[in-house]
Amino acid sequence: MAERKLMKGNEAIAEAAIRGGCRFYAGYPITPQNEVPEYMSARLPQVGGHFVQAESEVSAINMIFGAGGAGGRAMTSSSSPGISLMQEGISYICGAEVPCVIVNMVRSGPGLGGIQPSQGDYHQSVHGGGHGDYKMLVYGPCSVQECVDLIYNAFDKAEEYRLPVMILGDGMLGQIMEAVTLPEMKDPATFPKHKWATDGTGRGKDRRIINSLYIVPDELEEINKRLQKVYDKMAEKEVLYEKYLCDDAEIVITAYGSVGRIAKSAVDILRAEGKKVGLFRPITLCPLPTKELKALANQASVKEIIVTELSMGQYIDDVRLATDEIKPIRFYCRTGGNVMSPEDIVAFIKGEN
Repeated sequence: MAERKLMKGNEAIAEAAIRGGCRFYAGYPITPQNEVPEYMSARLPQVGGHFVQAESEVSAINMIFGAGGAGGRAMTSSSSPGISLMQEGISYICGAEVPCVIVNMVRSGPGLGGIQPSQGDYHQSVHGGGHGDYKMLVYGPCSVQECVDLIYNAFDKAEEYRLPVMILGDGMLGQIMEAVTLPEMKDPATFPKHKWATDGTGRGKDRRIINSLYIVPDELEEINKRLQKVYDKMAEKEVLYEKYLCDDAEIVITAYGSVGRIAKSAVDILRAEGKKVGLFRPITLCPLPTKELKALANQASVKEIIVTELSMGQYIDDVRLATDEIKPIRFYCRTGGNVMSPEDIVAFIKGEN
């Protein structure tokens, strides 16, 4: 049954994943997500699951490929450089249409960078860091509770669309402690039996093969077209976003993840001063709420859009495309592990920094 607890973000994510049906985890340590595998190593055996500390991130993602391909609810987690090492495996998983869940608690970069929060992995996660045409369902939660809610149902979504679901968090979300409501434990006996899963039950003509190698160009082209229909369906059904005080807004701040939460406080400060400011926060980063962003840009009251993020400019590229820049766009960022405050955003909007 549901319960209320004070938990660190990484540990809450791990517990919610287990309650959502995860029974296999493979990963490799890297800050700032280490509490995820630590928690999984202790908790999974208690529910009949399996934990593997892989020898590398490359090994971990391929273990997830195998477990997911056999029909298990499998998950891995890492942080920026580790996710980079997983890119080839992620592309193979997408090509083979294997469901799984991947958590990226982003750290600052490029290179080894630092262990502080960043949003520098947006392009890699949303536009595909690996080879070939593929997409994942990518969420950008802003709180520990939202992490819990999203990952709890992430395995269902992964199985529905037969692709990886990524939780794109950051070091702040992983390390902060918040009170969360944990959902009840899902019963694995109720999970669907997949006709495609290589679980040893297929024989003869019903033999099951998980594959992403197609030598004949026409055959591979048809597969890409079929996958695109899946992505189109996902864009139609899965878009999530938050609009806050946008109905009469003259200035709209748009930000995702932890920065969206910070920006919301900036909106409250500016509203208290009588300024008509609102917030648009995408929750799904892929598919991005492009129609909603475009509609907001076309809103008569809106005079400008402020994009703020923890990178030198990645999410802003998609905002420009979605809105056709029909309203002026200004950009405010912090990088290197630095995080802006609500007051910083307020000062930027007022032209004071």
